Amino acid sequence: MTDRFQSLAERQILKARAEGQLDNLEGQGAPLPHRPEEAMVDAATAAGHRMMARAGAVPPELVLRKELQAARAAYASLTDPAEKKAAMARIADLELRHNIAMDARKAFLR
Repeated sequence: MTDRFQSLAERQILKARAEGQLDNLEGQGAPLPHRPEEAMVDAATAAGHRMMARAGAVPPELVLRKELQAARAAYASLTDPAEKKAAMARIADLELRHNIAMDARKAFLR
């Protein structure tokens, strides 16, 4: 079955090339972009994340990660003990929500 699928895919690519559908594509002739953050992610997931980012849809775990980084940076500049305690509670909440989102993503991909 795999050989049949590969043959079908190759025929579709050849047909698209003959019809000019593969001409003037974005990035044509340019080297592939360097994406070290995708080194440990399978290609399909990485492509999906790129498509979502282009569409403006960001996975919840990425939003939470950015919020967590901002909360940690804000905590570092605080001096008042009450403010530090509130900021630490915010960081703990964000870490919990981020971990839940990551676990949900892993469970979904299984």
